[in-house]
Amino acid sequence: MSNVRLIGRLDIKGSSLIKGVHLEGLRVVGKPADYALKYYEEGIDELIYMDSVASLYGRNHLGDLIKNTVKNIFIPITVGGGIRSLDDAKNIFRAGADKIAVNTQAVLRPSFLHELSDTFGSQSIMLSIEAKKQDDGKWYAYTHNGREDTGLDVLDWAQEAVSLGVGEILLTSVDREGTRKGFELELIQQVAELIEVPLIASGGMGQVSHMLEAVNASADAIAMADILHWGRCSVGDIRLAALNAGLSVRKYEKHQDNID
Repeated sequence: MSNVRLIGRLDIKGSSLIKGVHLEGLRVVGKPADYALKYYEEGIDELIYMDSVASLYGRNHLGDLIKNTVKNIFIPITVGGGIRSLDDAKNIFRAGADKIAVNTQAVLRPSFLHELSDTFGSQSIMLSIEAKKQDDGKWYAYTHNGREDTGLDVLDWAQEAVSLGVGEILLTSVDREGTRKGFELELIQQVAELIEVPLIASGGMGQVSHMLEAVNASADAIAMADILHWGRCSVGDIRLAALNAGLSVRKYEKHQDNID
């Protein structure tokens, strides 16, 4: 069994780390670099940076931030938001990202996913799905921080994206995001049953038990923001709880590069 990955999610607006509820009502948390380094030193497995205003401006603005991040942080980094062309992707990879996450452009032009995976390799391409549950019980994919309904059924969209070469899916429940009420377990389980690539659960982690529930629902990785940003749990606390529950997680040893 592969290790369950613990991933820190950092939503960025301008030069600030932000956090909201349902991807709205955004509050400034602090400087992204400070939190990224903190989580790295605590043993986070990966980081995801999402440019929250990229759709508004039509491009990703995180290049310089990533260049500075990779000088001191040596774990996989995913960057998402505003990636609309192969050149956009190249610029993000050149800045030091290991993976890119796409949403809006993939919805507008699904073949873009094939172009990305064919050019850079499927292992470096992640589809970000912002999911909302409808009155008929189905989940639909949204863009623009959960504001624009694409009309795409999440289950169908996830399968199509994988067929086009996506190597991983970041599944965010807009309904649960920032609420601390736990992940959307039924949705995780349904998507996981249909795809053969890693699934990252995002949106709703308020306590350690929520991570365990998501893994039991077949999530391969857990993306965390609120629980870490506001200091309600450390990465070490979460990793220890996972180990005590019998989950397979990476054993953490203090990074030698951060030892004086």
